[in-house]
Amino acid sequence: MRDVRVRPELLYVASGWSTLVTDVRGRVGGTDPQGFFADNTRVLSRERITVDGRTPTVFSTADVAAHAQMSYAALAEAEVLPSVAAYLVVERFVGAGLRTRLRVLSYAAAPLSLRLGVEVDADFADTVEAESGRRRQEAPVARSWDGRELLLTYGRPGLDRAVAIGVHGTDGFGYADGAFTVDLDVPPRGEASVEVLVEPVFDGVRRYAPPPLFTDPPAEPRSCTSRPANPANGGDNRKIAGTGERGAGTGERDTAAAEARAELRGELSGLRSTNQGVAMAWATAVRDLAALPLGEPAGPTAPFAGLPAYQQIFGRDTLATSWQALLAGPTMLRDSLRLNAGYLGRRFDDWRDEEPGKPLHQARRGPVSVLGLDAFARYHGDYATGPDFLFGLGQYLAWTGDLDTVRELMPAARRIVAWLDRYGDLDGDGFLEYRCRSAAGVRNQGWKDSDTAIVDERGEVVGNPIATSELQAYWYAALRHGALAFAATGERAYAVRLIGRAAALRRRFHRAFWLPEHGFHAMALGPGGRPVVSANSNDGHLLAAGIVSRRVARVVADRLMRPDMFSGFGVRTLSADHPAYNPFSYHRGSVWPVEAGTVALGLARYGCWPHLHAVAEGLFAAAGMFEGHRLPEVLSGLSRSETPYPGVYPDSCSPQAWSASTVVAIVQALLVARPVGPLRTLLVDPHLPAWLPDLEIEGVRVGGATFDLRVRRRRDGTASVRTRGDRILVLRRPPRDARR
Repeated sequence: MRDVRVRPELLYVASGWSTLVTDVRGRVGGTDPQGFFADNTRVLSRERITVDGRTPTVFSTADVAAHAQMSYAALAEAEVLPSVAAYLVVERFVGAGLRTRLRVLSYAAAPLSLRLGVEVDADFADTVEAESGRRRQEAPVARSWDGRELLLTYGRPGLDRAVAIGVHGTDGFGYADGAFTVDLDVPPRGEASVEVLVEPVFDGVRRYAPPPLFTDPPAEPRSCTSRPANPANGGDNRKIAGTGERGAGTGERDTAAAEARAELRGELSGLRSTNQGVAMAWATAVRDLAALPLGEPAGPTAPFAGLPAYQQIFGRDTLATSWQALLAGPTMLRDSLRLNAGYLGRRFDDWRDEEPGKPLHQARRGPVSVLGLDAFARYHGDYATGPDFLFGLGQYLAWTGDLDTVRELMPAARRIVAWLDRYGDLDGDGFLEYRCRSAAGVRNQGWKDSDTAIVDERGEVVGNPIATSELQAYWYAALRHGALAFAATGERAYAVRLIGRAAALRRRFHRAFWLPEHGFHAMALGPGGRPVVSANSNDGHLLAAGIVSRRVARVVADRLMRPDMFSGFGVRTLSADHPAYNPFSYHRGSVWPVEAGTVALGLARYGCWPHLHAVAEGLFAAAGMFEGHRLPEVLSGLSRSETPYPGVYPDSCSPQAWSASTVVAIVQALLVARPVGPLRTLLVDPHLPAWLPDLEIEGVRVGGATFDLRVRRRRDGTASVRTRGDRILVLRRPPRDARR
């Protein structure tokens, strides 16, 4: 099984907050979820291109860059002589607006005179409405034509959104009855072209179409210590994200996304191996990571979650993606930390599940959110982002030694610790538990955030408040890695207290969550502190965080790899033996590739090498089924022993940021790579399986050094390690928890 495409009926290209979704022939046919979207708003819902009144037959379409697409259509018989052949080339360029270049290439012996028609419409649907096919807000769209361009204005009270559509490159055009007409004269064996620009006008500010370039402009040099537009020590990204001035809020924001793509392409490490599947999965992963930055001023390279459904800010997604990808490069994590630092809660707001210092769950800009029909314009209903921020801050310091950036982010770190201490433990039992207060909020606010994700052993949904196991693990890791940042910035006594709190949490957690008769930890403590006895993937997160007692780590690893939990492609979110199991659900038995990276790091931490090799092999086997070895957002949980292709969750995104970063994390786990950036040192303990005899990672960055890392497996299973480039000390050390 190879070259499977997720959402095979669609193509999509994107830049920053803009996305073009077409059918496989590059057309916007007026059906969901096709269209051109800006700020989660569909400003082009239908487009029909005709030549002399007929729709040309498209014979080839491809996405040729993250932001660009091309299509070819035949206009005349190709094999007739004397030649009459001509072709229409449709070139799309996505930025803050959309530029479509229509080129007619003639190979005919005589001149051609053609009339192009372009019918257009806009419905201003939200991306969530386009995805679901159900409108929650609707209004008339007014049309006005001034002789040069068409302005479509949405009539919904509470929204100021319109789109300007015009033809450029010729004076020979007109508009009538919903369509532009353009007369083109094409010389013999020559070409002629025009451009159609679709430019959103939101809150009175025009979003300009990008230049017709297939490559991004070079990135402006940015040092690790360059300051963001909004300082993290109390700054607020919302002021920048909503600004109406062309410089900060429109054209430059798109330029920032393009420059961020160029910056990441220049930074992210390459990988070579005689195992072509691993090499291809890595190449696709870093290419996808470089394609997904939002271009937000505070952190331009911070990624959005995935296409086509999640082009918005997700706090935990940006952080989880970025720390998993650290072996490929640190800039994404720096920018993700900066971005999240500016979105901390400022007040109590039940509608948004907001509290002072509480980090963001998501921020989106579509009509449904702006109108308050959901709570997600700026929603804080998440308990993972805060610990992820503190953990990521320590990890960023360990990889880079960049104290200036860490100092800049410490005020945000203190606010997050204060929020967790004051509001994170609702009942005073020493664990983080969440309760959704918003009538339109997210019921489950841990890693598994779908409404039916947390189920008890009878298959019944567990009510709030809930203390999920992985949140305690994240908090444990946050205390330890956050302590590193506090110590490095001069607060050593406070850092020691955090380490002590982490140790106490680890002991408390084992007593409350460990279920020795089952060989796994409780999924959660539900209302009243009752353990939720459901075998699930959370234990992999516990291993990665190091909260699992060394005495039971092997038992936990063995349980994760039993047939009801390990599908052969990955670890199921919920046991196949559970009464609520559904392999095609979001979190009740599906397999998330992102978890493979986290689980692998946990298995490596405790020296569970056969388990690690099985998880890695399953992940790369899964990648090999898909076009370009691109892992989707979610696989089904069907067993590899029963089917050659398990299928995917029906609404999966692809590309998905943390399905890309998981590839990098798997490789880091196989190398057991642990940086000590301030000392320009890398600790390793490579355990390559027989199917992966060699790896060479080009452009690893640790503590200001950039070097290539080459690892070869010997016949006895040990490995040689060599470096080339800047001076770096590489020490072979097994993880502490792996030592017997």
